[in-house]
Amino acid sequence: MIINHNIAALNTYRQLSSNNVMGQKSLEKLSSGLRINRAGADAAGLAISEKMRGQIR
Repeated sequence: MIINHNIAALNTYRQLSSNNVMGQKSLEKLSSGLRINRAGADAAGLAISEKMRGQIR
């Protein structure tokens, strides 16, 4: 039995998936207008901004 695979197609698909994820993150940043969208982007900065937001209210 011969197993065929297309390395070029697999690499292209992997790169396309990576670019899609990066594009989605960029669109999320643009659409929200905020510097920090998620805690994963800047956990310390998010904690500080939430504390300041609580003090303002």
